Amino acid sequence: MHRINRRDFLRFAGASVGALAIVSPARAAQSARVMVIGGGFGGVTCARYLKVFDPTLEVMLIEPEPQFVTGPASNYVLGGFRALRRITLNYDALQTKYGITLIHDLVISINAAKKTVTLKNGKRLSYDRLVVSPGVDFSWGAIKYYDPASANAMPHAWKAGPQTTLLRKKLEAMRNGGRFLIVAPANPYRCPPGPYERASLVAYYLKRHKPRSKIIILDAKDDFPKKDLFMDGWNKFYPGMIEWVPGAQGGKARSVNVHKLVVDTELDRFKGDVVNVIPPQNAGRIAYVADLVNDSGWCPVEARTFESKKQKGVYVIGDAAIAGDMPKSAFAANSQAKIAAAAIVSELQGRTPAEPLLLSTCYSLLAPDYGISIAGVYRATADGIKLVPGSGGVSPREANLDFRAEEAKYAIGWYASITADGWG
Repeated sequence: MHRINRRDFLRFAGASVGALAIVSPARAAQSARVMVIGGGFGGVTCARYLKVFDPTLEVMLIEPEPQFVTGPASNYVLGGFRALRRITLNYDALQTKYGITLIHDLVISINAAKKTVTLKNGKRLSYDRLVVSPGVDFSWGAIKYYDPASANAMPHAWKAGPQTTLLRKKLEAMRNGGRFLIVAPANPYRCPPGPYERASLVAYYLKRHKPRSKIIILDAKDDFPKKDLFMDGWNKFYPGMIEWVPGAQGGKARSVNVHKLVVDTELDRFKGDVVNVIPPQNAGRIAYVADLVNDSGWCPVEARTFESKKQKGVYVIGDAAIAGDMPKSAFAANSQAKIAAAAIVSELQGRTPAEPLLLSTCYSLLAPDYGISIAGVYRATADGIKLVPGSGGVSPREANLDFRAEEAKYAIGWYASITADGWG
């Protein structure tokens, strides 16, 4: 794959911003209500940019939780160099700075024909356009005996918050010389490089506190993003500490025993002192309730606008959407949110939405001062969202430590920027 340099990436980023700038702040013929369900990277960004593109819109964001703990940077907590409070965000600015109505409640049903949403408290709200950004749910039972109760003994920590704290405590309590097992799912799932960054930063902690310990990654796949870069870093910083078992060599988990902390794969049995099971995933609950999901377990959308192919007037963004070549990542959700917001405003103003360019980049830390990345630019086509030829790539494999340290700084800066873009 072609290695994208920063100058090229910023040029493509500018092209995307230019596409969004076509949306003028001109008012719609009549003020409309746009409702956004889900307060993660997709939903928050979309709500904010709807107001940017048309300040007269009534924008409502529905999110049951009072705070949002980010998946990005949650592995830093496991590595021991960032506190959970520093990745915990509140929604205050959405109301005070941007005039977005925030409702902390759970959506229990959506009637797309009548354009209504019903909340757990019994209220029924109407909308003109609806954006659904439900994230992921877990396919409980896909790994035999792994159910919600099992996550107390074998945390997933793939939805950051209490599970992150639980996994961190188990890591701290693990004996020196113990085994930390990570079960990585088959594609597609949220944050494809995430399990391997997690292995790296757990190793960073263990090297300093429990150096005789070992990490084993049991993987349903035979490949993963930035594999060569990860393995180079592992050999450099954590030689002999991290073992990756691909699916073809018996890495695919078949069942678990939460009492004995055992994972059975198709070829072998693995006993751990701490077991981190990242289960297979599908679109979040409300996407099923609203009939937005197809047989794949994800939501088909129009490539140019992210309008649902199943429900007119409903847009699906973020991890739950089938977004072609785009990964399920925070940056992808942020980019999709802006495109959907622009498309909704254009439609309400009686104009054809602009042709979008979408961006995604993902930074991974192998240590606080050692980062790697992968980036891409995407375009809507008749066959869905496709990577622009020659636009994507990973960090150069031959880069020196100074380059990796700069990548780590970019990772920290990216996190600050993307969270400020939604919650700041």
